[in-house]
Amino acid sequence: MHQKLAPGQENGEDGRMTAATRSYGGETAEQRRDRRRAALLDAALDLYAEGGASAVTKRAVCGRARLNDRYFYEHFADRDAILDAVAQDVTARGLEVVVPAALAPAPDVRGQIHAAVDAAITFVTDDHRRGQLLLNSQAAEVVQRARTTSTHTIAVVMAEMTRDLLGDKAPDQVDGDMAAYAAVSGVMELVAAWLRGEFDTTREHLVDLVTAMLTAGMDLAPHLRTEID
Repeated sequence: MHQKLAPGQENGEDGRMTAATRSYGGETAEQRRDRRRAALLDAALDLYAEGGASAVTKRAVCGRARLNDRYFYEHFADRDAILDAVAQDVTARGLEVVVPAALAPAPDVRGQIHAAVDAAITFVTDDHRRGQLLLNSQAAEVVQRARTTSTHTIAVVMAEMTRDLLGDKAPDQVDGDMAAYAAVSGVMELVAAWLRGEFDTTREHLVDLVTAMLTAGMDLAPHLRTEID
């Protein structure tokens, strides 16, 4: 004998369908939330590229994203929070491109490094907004902090990839971590200078140069003292 369900109980044991599972137009509440957050981040990146940190206001971001103010506060406490999130998002997206390129099969380690460098510089140049974020990272304290965090994040990933690529030939972890940080921060400054037009060279030559620098820097052991004098 089938028990008769109360009105609406077919949606769940307690007669309610949670916001997380309710679907409108094929999207769950969580998917809609993620889409709104992505739209806000995209709008903030647009505004930053156009007018710097001062252009990124709650009103401007919501207007560009065509979203109500309440959706801004659903994700971000203030302008600093969304600027920090923009920098983290760009870093994460960049790593999603660079790491697979570095780990893809290649004839040798240099080939893997070249693939990673090419992917990284292409990621920056394919969207002018990313280049502006790099160029204007000193314009606001929150963006400066975010760039420092991003540099450390990228350096950690680079050091781990180096250990994977070199195996037993990899330098000690501390040395590898420091070398990766120096390489990442230096390359970021070089690319920024190139974007400003301070170096008259092609993107291809820049990729080759950075590849050569990183390849040469992989073999640290012969150049380090093994004991204190």
